[in-house]
Amino acid sequence: MRVSEVRDLAAFDALKEEWNDLVARTDDQVFYRHEFLGCWLRHFAPEGRLRILTGRDAEERLVAVLPLRAQYGRQYGMPVRQLLSLTNKHSCRFDLLAENPRRAGTAFLAHLLKDPSWDMLRLADVPEGSAAFAVLDAARRVGMPCGTWESARSPYALLPESVDAWQRERGRRSKPLRRRRRRLEERGRVTLERVTGGERLPERLAEGFALERSGWKSQRGTAIAQSPKRLAFYSDLAGVAAKAGWLGLYSLRLGTQPIAFQYGLEYGGRYLAMKPGYDERFAEVGPGQLLMEGLIQDCIGRGVTELDLLGDDAPFKREWADLVRPHHWLFIYRNSLRGRALYRAKFRWVPVARRMVKKWVRRR
Repeated sequence: MRVSEVRDLAAFDALKEEWNDLVARTDDQVFYRHEFLGCWLRHFAPEGRLRILTGRDAEERLVAVLPLRAQYGRQYGMPVRQLLSLTNKHSCRFDLLAENPRRAGTAFLAHLLKDPSWDMLRLADVPEGSAAFAVLDAARRVGMPCGTWESARSPYALLPESVDAWQRERGRRSKPLRRRRRRLEERGRVTLERVTGGERLPERLAEGFALERSGWKSQRGTAIAQSPKRLAFYSDLAGVAAKAGWLGLYSLRLGTQPIAFQYGLEYGGRYLAMKPGYDERFAEVGPGQLLMEGLIQDCIGRGVTELDLLGDDAPFKREWADLVRPHHWLFIYRNSLRGRALYRAKFRWVPVARRMVKKWVRRR
């Protein structure tokens, strides 16, 4: 396999057709597609120092891709030259794309070892057991310091073929929501709306972002509309997804008033719930849960087979999903004095210090 690097956005853009063909042949998820990563790059790393590794076979077919960027940083006070996956809290998940992960992992690591300009390689939010673990395995085989941290356990549910079957599975858990819906309907007409594009899209996005900002996310500073980069990313992604047929924006409405919102993508038989929000003035009737109930029924009716709630595990997600998909951060350090020191700090010294602090706190 011949390995080369893509280091600018123009060269990345030129790979679009080949890239998406590779996604379709390997792990066909929307977060790995060229359009999604391009949107992420435009808004979160427009000036990033790209180090996208590509692998081609003897016929010059693109058979492997590992999207990276170089960045200087610090780890526990120590300077570190990093190679990072194209990820943050809004990228959801990441993986190596490869027809033969073991071959690609070995070839990409061998390529990187010829370059002395990095100390640490970090791949974030990699689903457990996926192709990117082949890079970690290759590093272990050559004795490099490396390790993993679990980053999230994302709840998901496999959806049955009919709404009736789903309601039977739910059983008694549906009763509290029925009572809440009746209480809400006493105030006016309640409807569920799904928008996939068109003239209403800008208005519905603005409504949803306003709802998300009206609650606890605003207090924590994590609402989409509180960051120009986040707002631009989700707005741009909605346009890209609408054009491709992946967008699924849901809102629960009381009359004409939106009281809950779900920003999501629908791809490959999955509904991917990325960003929820609701009007906290209606918290007593659980508008977010009422919306999710209607959303699931709508998805089942259209043949969607999986609800992926993404992100971290949480009680409100477990109301709808009893399975979890673990994700990990993979760390590989150069086998140098600096690399070994960074590894020991990450996987030995700091964990020991944390355990000692916890013991001291318990004894108090």
